[in-house]
Amino acid sequence: MHAALDESRAHLLALYDGLPAALWQSAPYLKIINPPRWEIGHVAWFAERWCLRRRDGGFAHSRFLHDPDRWYDSSNVAHEARWTLDLPGLAATRGYLAGVLDACHAALDREVADPYFFQLALYHEDMHCEALHYTLQTLGLAPSSKVRTRRGPPALPPGEELSFPGGETEVGSRRNDAFVFDNEKWAHTVALAPFAIDARPVSNEDYLAFVEDGGYERAEWWSEAGRQWLAETGRRAPRYWRRGARGWERRAFDAWQPLVPDEPVLHVSAYEAEAWCRRAGRRLPTEAEWECAARTFGDAFSPWGHVWQWTASAFAPYAGFAPDAYEDYSQPWFHTHRAVRGGSFATPGRLLDPAFRNFYEPQRDDIFAGFRSARAM
Repeated sequence: MHAALDESRAHLLALYDGLPAALWQSAPYLKIINPPRWEIGHVAWFAERWCLRRRDGGFAHSRFLHDPDRWYDSSNVAHEARWTLDLPGLAATRGYLAGVLDACHAALDREVADPYFFQLALYHEDMHCEALHYTLQTLGLAPSSKVRTRRGPPALPPGEELSFPGGETEVGSRRNDAFVFDNEKWAHTVALAPFAIDARPVSNEDYLAFVEDGGYERAEWWSEAGRQWLAETGRRAPRYWRRGARGWERRAFDAWQPLVPDEPVLHVSAYEAEAWCRRAGRRLPTEAEWECAARTFGDAFSPWGHVWQWTASAFAPYAGFAPDAYEDYSQPWFHTHRAVRGGSFATPGRLLDPAFRNFYEPQRDDIFAGFRSARAM
């Protein structure tokens, strides 16, 4: 656990050390990112609040900054307000990060029998590291050479299907699992009708056929919400695609590169995924179908830790849901977000689990998301 905390912090600092100095001082306002100066302080604040300041059902004062809650409490500081706060400077923020991490190590030694909140803080920091990759992609910036991720999207084998004959399957996390997020509680049985699902995510080549067939102009393939999204965005291809002099290209961080046909398509919204599926006479899998396939088919369900995958399911609580201590992790987002499964190349390996439920609004196309298709049998 100590090593994991240090590893995640080194990853975070490598990401921030690679940012231009001007971006640290003043980042452009965008609804889909946080100002980096706020985000790095928020990571330290979260660890301090949950690992060091918990006391008798309440919270003690910070040992490191005077009232950091007024800046970094994401439950009470609205997104748009984060851009105008009088935040601590770089040296003070780095000192806050270092002081909190050292104190967490000492506290972990005392609470080794119950590391739940330290694991929560670790995974929270991991998630913000991935969010920083989205920020770099959105702003067209390259990660520092010190940043290490697992390999980018892999080449995919030829498409094929995996078939499930129908029956009962278990979804969710069990009570004896090492760490469980509240939205995974608890394992329960779901009855599934027979279905088939892609053995690998939809590739760039697969998706390009949709684009070149006028997929973005064919209203019959789009939902009402999807058509509205098209009208608002003007999309005619995935967010980071363009037609260059030598063919289609995709922007990966700061560099335009030739589109690799057998890599999974990235940066598509749920609406785009659904439209592709309608053209193909298919559909997105449900959450339960996706988890069933990941558990049932193992390696045949080809790598799912390189691209997040949209599902057809709204992000909703399992029966009997009760929020954990960090009440705002899941509860505020139920029924407005779409369930997303798997993981991306920027997701730390310790978060990759068939039961892990991620969630985004369906219009998000800045994240490292693609999809698989499915069909009833």
